[in-house]
Amino acid sequence: MLGLFGTLNMAARSLQTQMTGVEVAGQNLANINTPGYSRQVVNISESSAFGTSVGPEGTGANVTGIQQIVSSLLNSQIQSQGSTGGYWNAQQTTLQSAQNGLNEFLNGSGATTSTTTTNSGTTDSGLSGQLTSLFNAFSSLATSPSASSQQTVINAAQQLATTFNQISAQLGTAREAANTSLTNDVASANTLLSNIAALNQQIGTAQFSGGTANTLLDQREQDLEKLSQLTNITTSPGANGAVNVTISGHLLVTGNAVNDTLTTQDAGGGQLLVKTLAGNQPVSLTSGSMQGAIAVRDGELTTMQNQIDSLASNLVTAVNTIHNGGFNSAGGNGNAFFTGTNAATIGVNAALANNPGLIQISSSSTPNNTNTSLALQISQLAGTAQTSLNNQTFGDYYGTSVAGLGGALANANTKVTDQATVTNMLQTQRGSISGVNTDEEMTNLMTFQRAYQASAQVVTTVNSMMADLLAMKG
Repeated sequence: MLGLFGTLNMAARSLQTQMTGVEVAGQNLANINTPGYSRQVVNISESSAFGTSVGPEGTGANVTGIQQIVSSLLNSQIQSQGSTGGYWNAQQTTLQSAQNGLNEFLNGSGATTSTTTTNSGTTDSGLSGQLTSLFNAFSSLATSPSASSQQTVINAAQQLATTFNQISAQLGTAREAANTSLTNDVASANTLLSNIAALNQQIGTAQFSGGTANTLLDQREQDLEKLSQLTNITTSPGANGAVNVTISGHLLVTGNAVNDTLTTQDAGGGQLLVKTLAGNQPVSLTSGSMQGAIAVRDGELTTMQNQIDSLASNLVTAVNTIHNGGFNSAGGNGNAFFTGTNAATIGVNAALANNPGLIQISSSSTPNNTNTSLALQISQLAGTAQTSLNNQTFGDYYGTSVAGLGGALANANTKVTDQATVTNMLQTQRGSISGVNTDEEMTNLMTFQRAYQASAQVVTTVNSMMADLLAMKG
């Protein structure tokens, strides 16, 4: 039999067991609003019994561990969805910046809208409206070849050229921003890889010494989820509770060691890509904000830049071809109307800008004649399909280009919303498993409190019995 002292020891262990339960419930309640915290439970098991003449007799209970309640499957799914979400968020941010540079409003379907629109559907404040203004100015000049009409043509052309320049610069800025985002993400990924390796070591040390590493495990999970938002990752269990991290086939973290890190390389023309630093191997990313930045930079932004350059180049060629064959009011010629070859370099000939009277709109070299046929021809370019622009007019080609960018932005917006919904659903599911429930913890707290009070009563009872025993011997 246990006897009085054995029973007293059993009650003492019970007090410690119930106190541990109160402490864990208090820890859960204290961290109910802590991001990434996983609730903990006390594992209690019956102490070893010993045999007596009347059968096995129990010796109470002991705490065998403090366990985290986590779902590895949900954690893995959240990491995967984080990579997809990071990809689309990066695309959305960059495309929104590009849209702002176009000075066009894109509605949710990718079409362009405005209260005042051209045949392409884009706003008059944007490039499409300015194309129309230029051709209208030439039409007015053909009707009334006055000095004011000539100046209006120059003003419209200068505004159009400036807008081309600004759009080209803005698209370039958006591409540079994508590169900057990529560089920053690579630096952040390297920091997280280092953190994960360090946490692996701390977790292994804590578990080897018989302690718990629940807080460290939560921190590591948060770092893994942050890393997954930057790039696609694969994790596998390592020794002593470690997690190994692989990115696109490259094993970067093994236990407490960082095998390699990431860096960027210029593939030419400012086209930054990702490779391993020590191994000097290209990393084929599939998701995450890194790949999102690369995809939108080399996809929609490059396509839009090429289309804007093509539009500017064809406009320069078409207008100059007609203009160069004409004569100004003094019977002279030899001045091109536009200079430059693309959106970044297009401009109005400085000689014409300084003296609009040098505009060559007459098909006759006779001075001071009223022939304005070339101005009419230039104005008619507004409705002329251009072979090199997929048989579209200048306005329609630009409208199609803008609609393409708008469609990409609308798709990114939809994907971001969808991913947020999926991620929220998974986090809610994880919260139902790993999150702290106030009612549940308060119930546990009361249960452990009552058990503690009962164990204390056992101590009081044994103490009274021991006092009675001593009195009897006295």
